[in-house]
Order: sequence, then C-alpha cells, then structure tokens
Amino acid sequence: MGLTRREFLIGAAAFGVAMPTMTRPTTRTSIDRRALVKRHNPRGRLDDPFSALSVGNGEFAFTADVTGLQTFPQAYEKPFPLCTTAQWAWHTTPPSPLPSHPHREDFRYQDWDTCGRPVPYATDKTGQEELFNRLRDNPHRMHLGRVALELTKPDGSPASPADLADVEQTLDLWSGLLSSRFRFTGEAVEVRTCAHPTRDLLAIGVRSPLISRGRLRIGLRFPYPSPTRAMADWDAADRHRSEGVRVDDRRAAIVRTFDGGTLEGNSGGGGYRVLLEWSQRATFDGTGRHHFYVASASDEIELTCLFIRAAPKEGPPSVDQVQAAAAEHWQKFWSEGGAIDLSDSTHPRAAELERRIVLSQYNTAVHCAGSLPPAETGLLFNSWNGKFHLEMHWWHGVHFAAWNRFGLLAKGLDFYQRILPIARDIAARQGYRGARWPKMAGVDGHDSPSPVGPLLIWQQPHPIYYAELCYRNEPTRATLDRWREIVEASADFMASYAVLHDGRYLLGPPMKTVSENTDAKSAMNPAFELAYWRWGLSIARKWRERLGQSREPLWDDVPAKLAPLPAQDGLYLMQEGLTDTFTKWNWEHPALLMPAAMLDRSCYDAETMRRTLAKVMDVWQWDRAWGWDFGMAAMAAARLGEADLAMKALLIDSPKNRHHANGHVYQRENLTAYLPANGALLSAAATIATSSGFPRDGRWSVRSENLSTLL
Repeated sequence: MGLTRREFLIGAAAFGVAMPTMTRPTTRTSIDRRALVKRHNPRGRLDDPFSALSVGNGEFAFTADVTGLQTFPQAYEKPFPLCTTAQWAWHTTPPSPLPSHPHREDFRYQDWDTCGRPVPYATDKTGQEELFNRLRDNPHRMHLGRVALELTKPDGSPASPADLADVEQTLDLWSGLLSSRFRFTGEAVEVRTCAHPTRDLLAIGVRSPLISRGRLRIGLRFPYPSPTRAMADWDAADRHRSEGVRVDDRRAAIVRTFDGGTLEGNSGGGGYRVLLEWSQRATFDGTGRHHFYVASASDEIELTCLFIRAAPKEGPPSVDQVQAAAAEHWQKFWSEGGAIDLSDSTHPRAAELERRIVLSQYNTAVHCAGSLPPAETGLLFNSWNGKFHLEMHWWHGVHFAAWNRFGLLAKGLDFYQRILPIARDIAARQGYRGARWPKMAGVDGHDSPSPVGPLLIWQQPHPIYYAELCYRNEPTRATLDRWREIVEASADFMASYAVLHDGRYLLGPPMKTVSENTDAKSAMNPAFELAYWRWGLSIARKWRERLGQSREPLWDDVPAKLAPLPAQDGLYLMQEGLTDTFTKWNWEHPALLMPAAMLDRSCYDAETMRRTLAKVMDVWQWDRAWGWDFGMAAMAAARLGEADLAMKALLIDSPKNRHHANGHVYQRENLTAYLPANGALLSAAATIATSSGFPRDGRWSVRSENLSTLL
C-alpha cells in the first residue's frame, strides 16, 4: 500500500523539512523528475543558520542568509560562515619580516624506521613550528567579497535579524533560483539570487519601496584573505587594496590587490576584479577603503557581479539571461542523471531519506564538481585551510559515476596529471619508485606537513580506480594513453612500498591507517589497505595488457605474496594484531568494511565479511564515527546482499549523521558541513538500488532510473 500525499508530507515535517505541494508521477513506469526535485526545495529560516543556502556551479559558489544575500554574516559566522568562493581563488600570505624567512626547501623531515631503513616524512614540527604551520596554512582558499543588503531604519541605524518579519525563502532546485521575501519596518522586500552555470557570476534582483527612499542598497565589502574557517580577516585593511573604477553609467569595476601576498597562479602581488553591471537609474559609489554600494532612485535594482582574474572576453549577461541559463542548466542536470523516487513508500523515514538524496545531489554538484578536488566543506567555507584531502576525493566524487553524471567527476581528475612531478618527488625522497600522492594539498599540489597525513597510504590506489572508471566510461586508446603514466606511477609506488619479509609482503609500519587512531609505529597490514593494494595492482596489470605491454614482475609478485586480510574467530580485524578491534578500537572509521563497500568480492571472503558487518553494526560507537561511515557501511551491506542492514546503516541515528535543513551534514562544532557524507549517501543509495535493493518488508516502494554500478 503506497504512502498517501498527506502521510508523505507529514513524514517530511517530522524531520523539520518544509515542503511544497507534492505532485504525483504521471506514469507508473517513469519518474516525474520535476515533482521529485521540487518537493524537496529547501527553505531558509531566520532562526536557523544551518538553513543557509548556496547557489553555484562547481567552480563558483555564493552562500546566503535568509535575505538572499550575505546581509547578517555575524549571525552565521561561527555556525555556518557565509562566503563567496571560486576554484581559482587561493592566496598565500607573505612571509613574516624575519631576517631570513624559511622556505619549503628548508623543511627538515623526520626519519621513520621502515624495516631497518630510515624513510623521511613531514611529520615533526619541533624547532620549525613557524615553517610547519606556514606550509599548512598556505595556500588557502579566500573569500572573494561579501555581497549584502544594506538596510537602515528610519532613524538611520542599521538593521538586525530581529527587525525582519514574515520571512519566506525558497531555493528552487529545478531552476537554481533563490527567492527571498520579508518585511522590514513594515515594507516588503523581494530578492532573487542566482549563479551563472559556467561563469563566476552572481545575478541579483531586489524589489522594494525602501530602495527609492534611500534605505536599501546593495553593498560590497572586501576582506584580506585568511586561512581561517570564515576565510576573511576584516581587521587587516592596510594589507590589501580595493579600487573602484566607474566605466559608464551602468558599469563599474573593483580592482583587488594584496600587499606582498600572492593570489596563486598570478605573478607579482596578484589580484582579481569584480565587474558590476546594474539596471537603469542605479548609481555606484564607495565609502571607506573596501566598501562599495549600488543604490537606485527606483524601487528595483538588478545587478550582476562577475568575479574574474583578468579582463573578460565578453560582457556579463543580464540578470534575466543568467536566470534563464541557470534554469536550463539545472533542468538538464535533474533530467539526465539518475533518480530515486520513494514517494510511494510507507516507511516513516522515506520522505527524509528522499530529501537527503535530492539535496546531496544539489550540494555535491555545487561544491564538489569543479576543476580541483574538493575540500571537505567544498566551496562553502574553509576546513583545513580550504585544502583538499585526496584520500577523501573518492567519497566526494565517485557517486557522480553511479548517478550517470560522470563528467562532473572527470572535471577534477586532470589535477593528478598536473601534480604527478610532485608525487614522484615525494616517492623519490623516500626511496620508493613511482609516485606517492599527497594527502592534504592545495592548488599547488604540495603535501602539507602533519603528524598524521603524510603517513596515510589509502589514497594511493585512488587514481587507478579513477582511471578504470574513465576506461569503463570510454574504453578507447585515448583513455589508455591519458591515464597510462598515472596508473604506472601509482602501481610502481605501491609495489615498491610493500616490504618482503619471511616470504610475504607487508604494508607498514610506519603507517596511519584509514581510521588514523592507532600507533603509526606499530600499524601493519590493515584490512582495507591490503585489499585495495591487491585490487589496484591487479587493475594496473590489466592496463599493461590493454596497452600491449609486457608484464611487470613486481606487480605480479606483490599481490601474489601480499599478507592476507587479518582475521580472528571468523571476523576481520582492523589491522594485523589488533585483536581488540571490537572492544577498544571500535570508533572512528569502521574501515574493515571498506573492501566490501568499494571493491569486488575477489578481494575478501564474503562470509567472513558478512559476519564482520553484523558485528560492526552491533558494537560500533557510531557517535564517534564520521559522516561518510554510514554510507560506506550501507554500501558494504548492500553489496553483500544485506538489504535490511544496508538501510539500518544509512539511517543510523547519530549526531554525525544529522542532515541540516540545507542538506549539509553536521560533524562537529567547527565542521558543521561535511560533503564526504553527502557523497557517501549518494554512492550508498545507488548501490542499494542496483544491488541488494531496498528492504522487502512492505514499507519500501522504490522507483529508480539511470543508475550504474560502481567497479
């Protein structure tokens, strides 16, 4: 028996989700994509900073409060900073005024004993704290500028959030248009906000009688870049310049430069421009050193803001043109990819799960589908200085392939070719062959020093996985040639990293495993890394065959003699020797399930893994897990044919599995959005739909379209 329209909406409301009227699918054999998407249009709330909404395109993002712009940033700064960001917008702080400031080449590495051989790692800050921290902080993503409504009361004092009434805000996912309405001192204000689908351009339309009265204008303020979470230092006015230049009666440019610091990729001091174009009867002016505004004598302002590094090749489109382009883009996005419709289900959490799936598709398209691997907070605000963690790239992006939006993953894969020389240098410095991929990197590709990061290895087979996805998507010689060097370099490192001891190859020590919670000096032969090593080298051998190359002996010998996955009493262990896996180390990532989640059954024993899954579900400390662990565990269950456990894992009630009103996932106080969780949810949902299916308990009625299995 299907879920009624009223029951479905009540189910959504139980999770704090405001939903418009639901439209039933027009047929029983296809999904009404428009209805599916629009019933989950998110709504902003004045009392909820976690309802802040973004518009963007994967390369550019703008996050707004309930006014549709960044009008009240102080109310959001701690829980959910409001930033304007772009993939190219990285900054390096100039050196402190020391007589001889240390540089990257001055860094002193720490030697770690590796089977009797010293191997240098960037793990120790002793005696070089300033350089250690500088290399972690730089380069960092930057806030391109605050775009806000400037509202004043009749007495001239500025507005506060408490002064707003009758607030209504909806992001129309089908068109990409953010519509905001409210009343201020009794007068109506309407704001439309939209991002261009292919340019770093924001389009704004504001309508209110307050505009012609001089009590409402659009303001732009610019900070000095900062590696902090909010990306901005508003107290460093002397360290940067903002020069407004009027072009004509409808256009202006704001030229941004930095004293001593650099905008990554630009020579000299670096900088960028903000090109403004407004509707008729508007004026442009500035007050202070980094503050500009657009005002109007009419009751309406239409404004486009183009953020750009150099002079544009063409002028900006109008607000109407941007809205039309965005609508075409998003309708195509929703129409052509995969879809899962749960509206006929009677399970009490079906509505919430469908909401999470829809909003995760939108948020990952905006924040994880760019020309660089995404940071764990995407283009929202800075986590780890805005740098990306390459071990998490799999969880950010592989779901695009499962949802038949492969091009959105492919956009960020050229990065590996670009940083291949850096990865080769890391491997060579440590005495290994091939390329060792960094863990925490910025746009420059250099690994960041850390007591943990440089010791991780589970990102090393990732490029082989991506290459295989590319080949599956386009099995041509061109694909083989494009990825050949990456696959070979990755496999060469993996084969040389393994150490032959007493007739078997070992991984580690030293090593930080996926869970990062055991001692690097003793960690050896973790279950997932062993399985991924064996799988990666087997795929690399296939690539040599496809290319018509002879076999590489070490690529054969290592997987053949690699230590087996550690197990005891019929259960897999997290790593060799960790016999108290389920009593002492049952927190952080349950990585012993990852072979089943990410790899095929040739990489593990299915019955042992099935018993391990049941044990993990029973004893794991899910309040100490991470957001992507829930989707990962669900994928493992689905690929093992355990539909009930898959759904149980996906919907575990944990603070780390809490999806905000805007669809982002809470992790902790300083990490209030966590996009690997959204990616894992999408990978899990597609895996469930294409493998085990949803539970057959009579409460799940599922229609899915255009989904693919992963490797």
